[in-house]
Amino acid sequence: QVQLVESGGGLVQAGGSLRLSCAASGSIFKTSAMGWYRQAPGKQRELVASTTIVGSTNYADSVKGRFTISRDNAKNTMYLEMNSLKPEDTAVYYCAARPLSLARYNYWGQGTQVTVSS
Repeated sequence: QVQLVESGGGLVQAGGSLRLSCAASGSIFKTSAMGWYRQAPGKQRELVASTTIVGSTNYADSVKGRFTISRDNAKNTMYLEMNSLKPEDTAVYYCAARPLSLARYNYWGQGTQVTVSS
């Protein structure tokens, strides 16, 4: 059974930084693209950043230059380094896994709250 567990969320002032982690159990991590999504109140869930198995990355325009996604395949863990945080970054952040055999993200964590105060 695949489990994804996020950690590292919290309350931070605008301009501050947070580092999110996503620990994956099972054997799926090394054969999956991984992504960070977020969902703010009243808004649709959006893909913030993603990384392929070999570490290629993509970012939403709203976070380019401020967020950095990375993965450690030896530790089955993915990270999201968030700098220069803005109040509009406030959301529940979810990690997700997309196995090679699938066309969509199929496994999700429970989410971690990030709140940025102005």
